[in-house]
Amino acid sequence: MNPRRKQRLITVGVIGGLLIGAVSLMLFALNENIDLFYTPSEIIDGKGKDGSKPQIGQRLRIGGLVVEGSVTRNQDTLAVEFDLIDTGPVVKISYIGILPDLFREGQGIVATGVLQADNLIVAEEVLAKHDEEYMPPELAEKLKGIKHVKPSDAGINSPNPSPSY
Repeated sequence: MNPRRKQRLITVGVIGGLLIGAVSLMLFALNENIDLFYTPSEIIDGKGKDGSKPQIGQRLRIGGLVVEGSVTRNQDTLAVEFDLIDTGPVVKISYIGILPDLFREGQGIVATGVLQADNLIVAEEVLAKHDEEYMPPELAEKLKGIKHVKPSDAGINSPNPSPSY
């Protein structure tokens, strides 16, 4: 083989190896930061046709409605626990921090955290739904048959409640 051709072949091989190594490292780094979205039913029953469930220790995002009467706050710290539901099973969320202003019972939220047990998620971030019209598409599909009464429809927190005679 010609020495010049041999040198080109070695150069192309080294560049190709470096390129494959860089792409592999990028894919590995991206795989570690993926947060899959789940609903409470999908965490308990499994997701998709194969029924795959998240593994304990897996980082994920979960969305649903805060169960009425389930919010418990620690008076000494910023620790909060509450239940989240969609159409079936309930999942408990544990969070330490300041909750969003729009957070309340019956409100739709999305939490990012780590699955600690089959139905317990330790959240790092809690986002409250800012508008009654917006909802993640997966969650909207799951909540299609549930009736949710807005506080303004129930006469709660209205500035001038009309007396009922």
